[in-house]
Amino acid sequence: MTDLHRLSIRELTEGLANAKFSSRELTEHYLKRIEKVDAQVKSYVTVTAEQALAQADAADALRRAGSANVLTGVPIAHKDIFCTQGIKTTAGSKMLDNFISPYDATVVAKGKAAGLVTLGKVNMDEFAMGSTSESSYFGATKNPWALDHVPGGSSGGSAAVVAADLAPFATGTDTGGSIRQPASFCGLTGLKPTYGRVSRFGMIAYASSLDQGGPMARSAEDCAYLMNVMAGHDAKDSTSMEKEVDDYVANLNGTSVKGLRIGIPKQYFNVEGLDADVKARVEESLKKLEEMGATLVEIDLNMTEAYVPTYYLIAPAEASSNLSRYDGVRYGYRCEEPKDLLDLYKRSRSEGFGAEVQRRILIGTYALSAGYYDAYYVKAQKVRRLIQQDFLKAFESVDVIAAPSAPTTAYRIGANLSPVEMYLGDIYTIAVNLAGLPAINAPVGFDKDNLPVGLQLIGNYWSESQLLSVVHQYQQATDWHTKRAAIAEENA
Repeated sequence: MTDLHRLSIRELTEGLANAKFSSRELTEHYLKRIEKVDAQVKSYVTVTAEQALAQADAADALRRAGSANVLTGVPIAHKDIFCTQGIKTTAGSKMLDNFISPYDATVVAKGKAAGLVTLGKVNMDEFAMGSTSESSYFGATKNPWALDHVPGGSSGGSAAVVAADLAPFATGTDTGGSIRQPASFCGLTGLKPTYGRVSRFGMIAYASSLDQGGPMARSAEDCAYLMNVMAGHDAKDSTSMEKEVDDYVANLNGTSVKGLRIGIPKQYFNVEGLDADVKARVEESLKKLEEMGATLVEIDLNMTEAYVPTYYLIAPAEASSNLSRYDGVRYGYRCEEPKDLLDLYKRSRSEGFGAEVQRRILIGTYALSAGYYDAYYVKAQKVRRLIQQDFLKAFESVDVIAAPSAPTTAYRIGANLSPVEMYLGDIYTIAVNLAGLPAINAPVGFDKDNLPVGLQLIGNYWSESQLLSVVHQYQQATDWHTKRAAIAEENA
């Protein structure tokens, strides 16, 4: 059984249900792969081998007793932004390097209730701020397709761990593209749900009006299995919506591609910096959808130029507020031998936070400061509403909107992009978070260097089932999602 890591989630559930292998055997298989391969990829911050084997044994006992759930015994990796009881939760930061969470995030608790086996916690950009996973205190994670390239960010560890077959699926979070962009860079499927669809309780906050958890896996079908676990109302999260949740797996063929109206924003395909290979692969995927019966409709999204400045006022402002709690007093990193209280605050924060986090805190604090609040933060919120209205107007004539997930393929590690260059790389993803819409990345081919390219489909509110269904049917007609990096083909 050396090829268990090549099985889809459906194949894993069927294998467990039919006793072809046990959860312990499956978990041990992944733990051996992690031990062998992850030294090259550096996707895990913490591997919870002892706990994982105990959970696997419990899952096997449930199966023998006939009381297992569909996913009981299937392994998962969690982004290290979700609190896990008794396990270190760092958010990729020195600030939380010593933080052992006393409780589980709702997403983690739901996973446990579904019988999922936690393999460990995976790397990320510090406090989810970044697009490369290089800002992590624990060092850069590598892209399994090219180890000298980044996996994207901030959920770079989640993308790399699946692309290297070190977990069958993983949780991620998306504040401005942090599921979709690394999924694009690593040739995966990744879904950013509608804001309020997945509980944020126990998810360490970056920007509270933008953050949303979601699944990352090889296929839309695999993502649907995890969405069935993650989605739903949570009384512990005031932004969680009391709205009926679909059975995403059952609905995978619920949307017909035939007659589907796909909006093509002309502004998106004329963006400066859009790589020619990326544009070509995305256009080829749209042509394939057209052959399957979809109708391509050119649309206008006139607020495109406002996306980056609006996002990079609102997100840092909320980060400035959320990260004020890390003061060296209550929990987290504390500087050594402070001279007085002010020195404690200043040195704990300057030593505990990395450069990108400090940059965003400073931008956000400035935007919220007296005399600038109305001119910057309030105005950005007004523009945010215009961006939302721009999308809603488009959805009057189309069912979904298509775009690249990122203007380029994965960057080289150490490319030293300027902050502005890095922020402009989010041009296709951040508006979705500003508007609170759902969106999905699907792998659609490779550039000349054999690096993956992703197509993004944006849906109207609560249309996760539709997005998963459209991508699932595209994946039945293509095989891009089945392609594997060389490192993933290695046997344990």
